[in-house]
Amino acid sequence: MPFLAFLFQAVLISLSGVMAPGPITAVSISKGTESPHSGALIAIGHGVVEFPLMVLIFYGLGKLLDFDYVRVVISFIGGFFLLVMGISMLRSINIAKVSLSRYTRSSLLAGILLSLGNPYFIIWWATVGAALISRSIEFGILGFLVFSVLHWLCDFVWYYFLSVLSFNGGKFFGKVFQKIAFAICGVFLIFFSGRFIFDAVRFLLM
Repeated sequence: MPFLAFLFQAVLISLSGVMAPGPITAVSISKGTESPHSGALIAIGHGVVEFPLMVLIFYGLGKLLDFDYVRVVISFIGGFFLLVMGISMLRSINIAKVSLSRYTRSSLLAGILLSLGNPYFIIWWATVGAALISRSIEFGILGFLVFSVLHWLCDFVWYYFLSVLSFNGGKFFGKVFQKIAFAICGVFLIFFSGRFIFDAVRFLLM
């Protein structure tokens, strides 16, 4: 397969994963009501986790992700973090003036923690991502580097787009938009929290 054809395929596969609804999607929207640049910071935080993970898989250490107990621990920790975050968002709805300053200051950290605590992100890289990396290696180290940057740019563009879209909606509709966004995103995060924890408990009971 030609290099450009591989990159095109990699972008399509990457976008399909990035654009699927998930915790980072919800947080990008909620933080975007205060700052249009929060999505960019979240993407950078996501990259802090993603780039080292891609390098580990490149050198064959991604096999660690094949161990079920690693996924169980990630599911429990991630589920708890999302639960706390979701409840915090729902509580903010009752505040007369919704203030997101404490959230926008931690956009970078949110990107890191949401990535570390998302078992589906880890599983994606242990399966689909690992397959893409193995194909990129066919084009040498340069092929791997180009693929890595291109994949992360898909994250960056999408999360940045969501926060800008949310910010513009917040400016137009005001606090009503913020409260609706917090309600939807809070419920969304709690749903994923339950899903993460349920999957971990189900595995332990098998």
